Amino acid sequence: MKTDDFNFDLPEELVAQDPPERRGESRLLVLDRASGSLSHSMVRDLPGWIEPGSLMVFNDSRVRKARLYGQALDTGARVEFLLLRRRAPDEWEAAATKLKRQRPGRRYAFPEGVEAEVLPDPVGAGADTRRLRFEPPIDEAYLERVGHVPLPPYIKRDDRPADEERYQTVYSRAVGSAACPTAGLHFTEELLAALDGRGVERATLTLHVGMGTFLPVRSENVEDHAMHEEEYTVSEAAAAAVMRAKAEGRPVIAVGTTSLRTLESAWGVEGLAAGSGSTRIFIYPGYRFKAVDRLFTNFHTPRSTLLMLVSAFAGRERVLEAYAEAVRGRYRFFSYGDAMLIR
Repeated sequence: MKTDDFNFDLPEELVAQDPPERRGESRLLVLDRASGSLSHSMVRDLPGWIEPGSLMVFNDSRVRKARLYGQALDTGARVEFLLLRRRAPDEWEAAATKLKRQRPGRRYAFPEGVEAEVLPDPVGAGADTRRLRFEPPIDEAYLERVGHVPLPPYIKRDDRPADEERYQTVYSRAVGSAACPTAGLHFTEELLAALDGRGVERATLTLHVGMGTFLPVRSENVEDHAMHEEEYTVSEAAAAAVMRAKAEGRPVIAVGTTSLRTLESAWGVEGLAAGSGSTRIFIYPGYRFKAVDRLFTNFHTPRSTLLMLVSAFAGRERVLEAYAEAVRGRYRFFSYGDAMLIR
């Protein structure tokens, strides 16, 4: 299977650079998997598209201000780091600009007198990240003071104070993501209450978004792409809710690809297992879904693992037809863009 099979033409002006003026005021494209039919709607009307008794599963991971700018002590160059996860009290795994130049032993100065050194790659480390040892160690309070909201690279502007609120879901709780699980950005307290009033059950789990979600596919063949590890937690309550819904024949709706990947990763021989773990799951056409019956998601970048996942769920041809319709209809794409419900 070729990576180019998941390419599509997207006018640059359709890539959303800002969120809608009001959270939840986005368009919604509804795809029926069985018939391939498409319907144009609005996110505020989502409850009308959800069957009463459905279970919607949300990812409650909260985005940390994970982007830091350091100055190389040897050259004075400004280097951007994206902190992915803490590996030890003073060590973080990070992505970086001009990664090949950030070699072991190189040191950087950060705000408030903090310095960091690139460590030698551990055995089995990927080629897309570096490990940094900070002196003194940094914590979430430090990142809140000096870090930046990690807007994705297709948003061609610096982060603003408003992004600190708009690039978080209203139900985010567990700090740990280096990018937002953006399908959740559409939900307001009013919309959640409307879903409750519709008789829709809700559950939450946690997957901390890292490079496994957003790393580009560089291989010619889909099967040659290696996913990065991401950490997740499924609570006892969430596992029980999913298993009840499955037993009773009620649809399980994943809100976002991260929720879907968590549910499918934690599904075992006896169903959905509660607990914490890590996943490198890569879902592309041919995958057989076990836990999820519906998907609420944003529009994804060309040739990405997320577009491949959606294509596995609804069929590549139908997904690309839906994307073409969204382009014709001038939908807004990617993190701050419009939404799609696949039924």
